[in-house]
Amino acid sequence: MNAITADAAAASPDRLRITEVFLSLQGESRSIGWPTVFVRLTGCPLRCQYCDTAYAFHGGEWWTIDAILAEVARHGARHVCVTGGEPLAQKRCIGLLERLCDAGYEVSLETSGAIDIGAVDARVSRVLDIKTPGSAESHRNLWSNLPLLTAHDQVKFVICSREDYEWAKGVVAEHRLADTCDVLFSPSFTEVAPSALADWIVADRLPVRFQLQLHKILWNDEPGR
Repeated sequence: MNAITADAAAASPDRLRITEVFLSLQGESRSIGWPTVFVRLTGCPLRCQYCDTAYAFHGGEWWTIDAILAEVARHGARHVCVTGGEPLAQKRCIGLLERLCDAGYEVSLETSGAIDIGAVDARVSRVLDIKTPGSAESHRNLWSNLPLLTAHDQVKFVICSREDYEWAKGVVAEHRLADTCDVLFSPSFTEVAPSALADWIVADRLPVRFQLQLHKILWNDEPGR
């Protein structure tokens, strides 16, 4: 795409920059294990030290929302996950989410928690990632998002250390998150042993769901899987 065409695409009200659209199994969250179409938007303002999708920071191609929906439909799955990068960094993501819901899909949004989620369609399950100190981006947490959460949403903490665990435990208690929505704790890959995090949760009888990233176990985090 030449520069003039790219500028025209960027200015169009129904186009988003997309890194990839693919069918796989949902590797985490409440719908883990379901065949899911992933729509990965390009770009992210955060730089978490454990990020496993840095290839989505740049590049991508411009797609119309109609083209995205056609590609999603081609895969024949009921579940759709809009992810990134940080999908809400592209404002037109809001329209894409609405169109996917209108088409009858079970839609989830994976978001960093650094951008306001208030405009997201209520039919979408918002999977809000609260950044721990070990992520190196905890200062980006937009705490005003937490009162917007409902039982349809989910909150995720990636735990990088025992200190992260204690910090996350305090956030869950302070904001009574377990009374509002599902709370998910995941060990940061290679930084915390899964068995250690599981033991901490059990010992504290913490009202959270332990999860491993299924796609890492099955496909070693290969892009497009």
